[in-house]
Amino acid sequence: MAQAYKTETGNGSPQNGRTGARFRSLLDGWRGDPGIWRRGLVLAALAVLIALLMILHAQVPNRIGNLGSLSETFLPWFAVFIPVILVVAVVRRSATALIALLLPTIVWLNLFGGLIADKSGGTGDLTVATHNVNAGNPDPEGTAKKVAASGADLLALQELPVGQVTAYEQALAGTYKYHSVQGTVGLWSKYPMTDTAPVDIRLGWTRAMRSTVRTPEGAVAVYVAHMPSVRVKLNAGFTANQRDNSADALGEAIAHDRTGKIVLLGDLNGTMNDRSLRSITSQLRSTQGAAGDGFGFSWPASFPMARIDQIMVKGVEPVSSWTLPQTDSDHLPIAARIRL
Repeated sequence: MAQAYKTETGNGSPQNGRTGARFRSLLDGWRGDPGIWRRGLVLAALAVLIALLMILHAQVPNRIGNLGSLSETFLPWFAVFIPVILVVAVVRRSATALIALLLPTIVWLNLFGGLIADKSGGTGDLTVATHNVNAGNPDPEGTAKKVAASGADLLALQELPVGQVTAYEQALAGTYKYHSVQGTVGLWSKYPMTDTAPVDIRLGWTRAMRSTVRTPEGAVAVYVAHMPSVRVKLNAGFTANQRDNSADALGEAIAHDRTGKIVLLGDLNGTMNDRSLRSITSQLRSTQGAAGDGFGFSWPASFPMARIDQIMVKGVEPVSSWTLPQTDSDHLPIAARIRL
């Protein structure tokens, strides 16, 4: 009868009592174990090493396989080591490792904690979108229409093969009155475009362009670019020399642009943390970093691990930034709203 009364009128305290007892037992076990400070020294050293790599990532040399750029490309993913070390430290009952783990946790939050929250807000004047459509895309018309459905006033496409340009033009003709394709990149606009021309990024063929878009709020210089691809090879490391040279050339072109308002749309094959893009990133702001929701990873589309597709601005205010639904490309399209 007493047990029945306890079951019928209790508020969960028996279960809570058992949980509390187990927790107290665990603490008592740790208090009585002098080895909690000696065990897990390797784990503690690993935690400190991860923290130092994040703090000093700019000091990792690029001379050997561009290791610096490679680590910076996937820098946010250093966070995956934190829960792994936490679990092993608890299993090993290592107080030293748990305390050391605070260091990489604090460093990571300092570097990337601001990207977790949604920073979008307010209203903007112009919606822009960009997408590397993939030269082997089996459905160019469907891909074009999916990205146009974002409501973008300006739409940039990269990796346009010669044989599919007409398909993209036809699919977008009803939405965009103005457009230009230069080499393998193109820009579609709801507003007039003038002074449209290729931008030499030292490749020998055209993968970048610039146009002045005449919006109701004034002229905006719009760049569309597709930096050369990078590769990770066992015998050569992170091969990105051509990408780096092209980034420097694009950075020089932007630096000499006298237009007060600039928007860069494209696949830069690098993240905002990659030092090799500094000639560009030092001049422009990332809309995702300033007003995005989360990391906004765009590649690979099946399991996004890095944001190598970028929308960057100068002289305008980012209001919001986001990724768009997947198409038949290996990249996700991205979009942003800006205030002119």
